[in-house]
Amino acid sequence: MVVSALDSAIAADALPQIGEVTPTVERPKHAEHGDYSTSIALALASSMRMAPREIAAKIAESVEQSSMVCDVSIAGPGFINFRLDDEWLRSRVNVIRQQGVRFAHSDIGAGQKVQVEFVSVNPTGPLHIGHVRGAVIGNGIANILDAAGFDVQREYYVNDAGNQMRIYMESAYVRFLQAAGKDVELGVESYPGEFVAKLGAELYAEYGDAVVEMSEDEAIGVIRKTALDRTLANIRATLSRMGIEYDEWFSEKSLIDGDDFNESLELLKDRGFISEREGALWFLGTKVGLESDSVIIRSMERGPSYFGTDIAYHYNKFVKRGFDRVINVWGADHHGHIARMNAVVDSLGVESDNLTIIINQMVNFKEGDETVSFNKRKDNFIGADELLDAVGADACHYIFLERTPGTHMEFDLELAKAETAENPVFYVQYAHARLCAVLRAAKDRGIEFADGDVSLLTTSQELALMRRLNELPDVIARSAEMLEPHHMPHFAYEVARELQRFYEACRVISSEPANAELTKARLLLVDAARIVLEGTLNIMGMNAPERM
Repeated sequence: MVVSALDSAIAADALPQIGEVTPTVERPKHAEHGDYSTSIALALASSMRMAPREIAAKIAESVEQSSMVCDVSIAGPGFINFRLDDEWLRSRVNVIRQQGVRFAHSDIGAGQKVQVEFVSVNPTGPLHIGHVRGAVIGNGIANILDAAGFDVQREYYVNDAGNQMRIYMESAYVRFLQAAGKDVELGVESYPGEFVAKLGAELYAEYGDAVVEMSEDEAIGVIRKTALDRTLANIRATLSRMGIEYDEWFSEKSLIDGDDFNESLELLKDRGFISEREGALWFLGTKVGLESDSVIIRSMERGPSYFGTDIAYHYNKFVKRGFDRVINVWGADHHGHIARMNAVVDSLGVESDNLTIIINQMVNFKEGDETVSFNKRKDNFIGADELLDAVGADACHYIFLERTPGTHMEFDLELAKAETAENPVFYVQYAHARLCAVLRAAKDRGIEFADGDVSLLTTSQELALMRRLNELPDVIARSAEMLEPHHMPHFAYEVARELQRFYEACRVISSEPANAELTKARLLLVDAARIVLEGTLNIMGMNAPERM
């Protein structure tokens, strides 16, 4: 609407010609300023050499009449404010009910092929609380992009090659020998966890003394696949408990065993970004503005570095599989890896803007007044399953989504379990359950409301609730554009708050015959709110309970 009005004003010579402009439209902080506002006139003042209010007036005059907007006004130094028409808002109640939980889903992504890679933790034991945060963020972003019309693939990158996998297999082998009664000790780098001890015992029960008598390399060669499969099965089971499923589990080892690693190096070599020196193969990061070069292959004996296989992996993503955009959700320990991955992608001939890396910071676990930090290698981490047992998957989805990924956070166990309004998870899900209870009560009384008249919804609380419900398309679009899933739980909470105000002011089901039509109209609004809240919870990866 703003772009169209600006173009019309320019076409009519009311405003001077300028280059392409993308105006920002936001919701004002104060309701008296309307439902939407744009500062485009202030942004254009310099290039048009006109006063902002004069520009705003010309744009406002060129806004086409619409059933959606009832008023266009100018405020302050040149803000243009728009107010939605009450009748149009009422009509949206039936639109929501017709479209169901896919209300606000759009095609703005135009089927663009996007890969979201998340969690991708080394398969060296169970997931911990920090991995849960990455899982929630990645899944939330993927769901939002789905709702915005992108073609999304969810991927888990299985780091089944490299040094950490070697250490893990050596740890499993030691535990295997211990289960066989051998007097052997873990090394200083080993994984000491109970999971590895249990895995070693299982491997001994399966393979027995015949493998015990083999050399270490031979024995690890025999048990490796089973050890990896069982570790991955544990990770899959945990993610499944959270309702998270992947389209692809991609093997790092396949990059080396196949053609991707060599092909990616040949491409970089042809483009002048590879150097051989000191017995190693290097990526010339300094050639593209990095502070140093990076080792791709340490030596023929040691094989590719972690960075080297990451090059091949992103070559596979962009060049071989042809993703238009790649989004990696990584842990805090990968922060220093961002610049060189952007440089590599650019060096492969792909626009580095097509790669987005989101870092999720560490999580501490709070129980009462005690805060616990953790370290997986020291075996004092809090397992993901332990957290899920304590608070459930829904609390994890909401609490981890409501904070931006880059912020450090404490997970308050007591608050997550509380069945009070102070717990936003309970507050939002209870709001949905209460809506369902109202609709069940109407059904029990035999009230049919499909033919209700929304024009009867005139109170300020009813209109405020309608305004809030109608924000969902903007919330999804903004979340998809900015890759900011935290807008979803904030929106859900505001819907729940608006519902509380609505209930306090408006009796939904009235026993008075004179109020029968108003009851039907309000039931339409209740049903629309239920649909919006359910759709929002679905995108967040949460359940929408009908009873609590």
